[in-house]
Amino acid sequence: MTATPPRVLDRGRELVQPAMRAAIERVDDALLRRIAGYHLGWLDVDGAPIDVGGGKAIRPTLAVLSAEAGGGTAGDGVPAAVAVELVHNFSLLHDDIMDRDVERRHRPTGWVVYGEGQAILAGNAMLTAAVQVLVDSGPGGQRALPCLLAAVQQLIRGQSEDLVLEGRPGVGLHEVLHMEAGKTAALLACASSIGAVAAGAGPDVVAALAAFGHELGMAFQLIDDILGITGDAAVTGKSASSDVRAGKRSAPIVAALDAGTDAAARLARVFTDAPLVAEDDVALAAKLIEEAGGLAWAADEADRCLARALVHLDALDAPPAAVAELVELARYVVERDL
Repeated sequence: MTATPPRVLDRGRELVQPAMRAAIERVDDALLRRIAGYHLGWLDVDGAPIDVGGGKAIRPTLAVLSAEAGGGTAGDGVPAAVAVELVHNFSLLHDDIMDRDVERRHRPTGWVVYGEGQAILAGNAMLTAAVQVLVDSGPGGQRALPCLLAAVQQLIRGQSEDLVLEGRPGVGLHEVLHMEAGKTAALLACASSIGAVAAGAGPDVVAALAAFGHELGMAFQLIDDILGITGDAAVTGKSASSDVRAGKRSAPIVAALDAGTDAAARLARVFTDAPLVAEDDVALAAKLIEEAGGLAWAADEADRCLARALVHLDALDAPPAAVAELVELARYVVERDL
């Protein structure tokens, strides 16, 4: 799975980045600003400016495109895009602590560098900043605020379910998909519709964009699940085979465990000792997940989610240019290798 990032991501990043920096500058604590800047790839450990690159800007770009699809301008979607990206990064700071991940984007994670307590507070500050951006941005932002808050509630619910399911025997695939709908798809659905809400689009347009974003979010998470098993740390910037090591109940792992084959039974025995420490055990588990069909199921399901997402765009009464860029971005999400 490899794909060239579409140019619309550069446009989204250029539009949103200055407003993101301004939002972080309003955080009322120098250390928390530094942690946020470090996490976002703007600062080194000591707070000196650098540019190691942050995320791909998929969520803020979706928010900008949704404003255009809703009949507004890209500028109408910028405050919503900033809010969504701040929420996403608040969740990453906290998730890294809960998952004990020590590397993100090829650098030590925020909690490793600054301690758990300060990383939690920095995440809280970013969440608060997200709400403040919308409150301060006038009627459009205030219309968009309920959309953001509902997504945050679902995101928190999904992360809670993820912790409950981790390592628990007998996890059903329907439970994992419900968890992933909250943990990932809810924020993608918000990102894909919040700009249209801010721009004053009608309910049918907003609903179609949200449905598109939900399916895209499920596809996004399924690809992430695959990369959590097969991803190259030098490419992903995360710990290699992190989900396998932790014995997480991600969708491809549960699909493999449910396969009813010899490979599935052997995989269940390997995971009785999770978290896995020995490299041989990690390699064996990853091999068994593939043999049991977990990776193939997840890849096929991601394709099905993408197809459903595109159907929602087909029925959308929106400017063709915005729809074309949404389609391009959606295809990249499923074909990406990062």
